[in-house]
Amino acid sequence: MKLSLEGLGQRAAWESAGIELPKFDVAAMRERTKEAPVWVHFGAGNIFRAFLCAAMQRVLDAGAFDRGVIACETYDGEIIERAYDAFDNLSVLAVLRADGTVEKRVVASVAEAVQADARGIERMKEIFRSPSLQMVTFTVTEKAYKAENPMMRLIAGFLSERFAAGGMPLAIVSMDNCAHNGDKLRAALLSAAEAMAAEGALSAPCLAWLKQSVAFPNTMIDKITPHPDEQIARMLQQDGVEGMEIIRTQKRAVTAGFVNAEQAEYLVVEDIFPNGRPPLEKAGILFTDGQTVDKVEKMKVGTCLNPLHTALAVLGCLLGFHKISDEMADDDLSEFVERLGYVESLPVVQDPGVLSPKQFLDEVIKLRLPNPFLPDTPQRIAADTSQKLAIRFGHTIAATQDKSTLHCVPFVFAAWLRYLTGVDDEGNTFTPSPDPRLDEVRARMAGGLSDELLSDETLFGCDLVQNGMAAVVRAKFSEMMQGKGAVRRALKKVLTE
Repeated sequence: MKLSLEGLGQRAAWESAGIELPKFDVAAMRERTKEAPVWVHFGAGNIFRAFLCAAMQRVLDAGAFDRGVIACETYDGEIIERAYDAFDNLSVLAVLRADGTVEKRVVASVAEAVQADARGIERMKEIFRSPSLQMVTFTVTEKAYKAENPMMRLIAGFLSERFAAGGMPLAIVSMDNCAHNGDKLRAALLSAAEAMAAEGALSAPCLAWLKQSVAFPNTMIDKITPHPDEQIARMLQQDGVEGMEIIRTQKRAVTAGFVNAEQAEYLVVEDIFPNGRPPLEKAGILFTDGQTVDKVEKMKVGTCLNPLHTALAVLGCLLGFHKISDEMADDDLSEFVERLGYVESLPVVQDPGVLSPKQFLDEVIKLRLPNPFLPDTPQRIAADTSQKLAIRFGHTIAATQDKSTLHCVPFVFAAWLRYLTGVDDEGNTFTPSPDPRLDEVRARMAGGLSDELLSDETLFGCDLVQNGMAAVVRAKFSEMMQGKGAVRRALKKVLTE
């Protein structure tokens, strides 16, 4: 079976392989989208296809909407060529359930895929000029939200085209996994636009319109979406689907004609869409006010999921693990994350109302992290940890009145510093995952864990010297530096404290 519009005609073969097909007229949807686009997405990676496209597919299948999403890739055009064009913009989604079953479906909600080359930029200008366009979304990672990123100037240029075409309002929506993502995107885009206005590349009226008529909702997104997995590739090939080999681009993206992801997914969106939006609530996406989004974000990023992920990432690398699920099968590590989650984090959560923190944490610890069929790695999650610690642990520290009751949080800080030595618990060297502050922090550690380092609030979210936690971090780090097996011994010890 070929993953193409023509190949979908072999309906019986797909269904025999247990792969669900679209329930709508794909060609008609694409034609309507071309005539009156409503949704453009930047960042044509795996979470976009596994979550956002799948959500739009459910809306289309239900007959609740008649147009799809347009994908645009500004960084790695090879993704468009090899993972979109090669498959007629179709993909296979493999949902990896904790019970070992795999749900498979062809996702066809991408109406068009555009590479930001010369021809693609002209097409994007045309799309942005369309009065029907309602929202522009992003999954490009937090690192992209900088005024100096050429992408921000590119988007500002597209918005100037919209202003010149009548200035219909619009929502610009970050769906990246970072706190206050809409605020970050707005700051970066407006800074780029202001610089362009100062250069004469963007008019003052356009800049004023951008500030007044373009909304930047905050969102919280949560769905574990690892790189395409070899086992899933083999399974689909055995099902008879052609061309399911994993693709590695020259810019190091990992993609394929399929995506694999966990079943659980959450997207909570601040409902500010001045030109309307597709009815994505029919796919389970929650639209609410900004204060609620902030509470959900803090619940997930600052207490109930991301801190546990970070702890497993650095400890997993030190203890020689290569799957998160294997770590959760380890008695010491599973007890540690339970204590971090239930004892130290959950008590300081502010209940957002739309989601239960206790139920969310239960699902994370009992179903999501232990899922052996989800091929996620501590090495992937350990990337950019210097950018994560403050956000993921700062709230728990600040909200805990008696800091001496925190044992797991300072242990994670110490474990991360131990991880930066690049030597695991068996004495073997390893290469830490990419991190923009890796070399800097390593250099600052050369003379030991100084007060200057441990008081760095940009790293730890607080001044560890001032609040008394520095001594604990130093002690735990020292314990972990005592030769082979020291990290495991320190881990066992902290569980008794």
